[in-house]
Amino acid sequence: MSTLSTHVLDTTHGCPAAGVAVVLETGGGTVLFTGDTNADGRCPGVPQLPTGTYRLTFSVAAYFRGRGVDLPEPPFLDRVAIDFGVADPAAHYHVPLLVSPFGYSTYRGS
Repeated sequence: MSTLSTHVLDTTHGCPAAGVAVVLETGGGTVLFTGDTNADGRCPGVPQLPTGTYRLTFSVAAYFRGRGVDLPEPPFLDRVAIDFGVADPAAHYHVPLLVSPFGYSTYRGS
């Protein structure tokens, strides 16, 4: 089974995003994991995954509001969902999120 890690970086403040709620689901919507990012913006305890499709959802508006950012209502980005596939059962998959209140990017990291 593949290992999975994630890392959230706050590009507005130039730091790891601590306290972001994260949900991992199968492509069919079954919740496999819920947690929050730690002080380094990482989310420990994510389970190993067989091949398949998955979704990571990050609650970014709640994070930015918690940092005192004045967001519009509704916020431009409330939750960021990243759909991804695991094809190699022996590989490590790293899904980082670089985020601000008005934009984000992701990639397959190492």
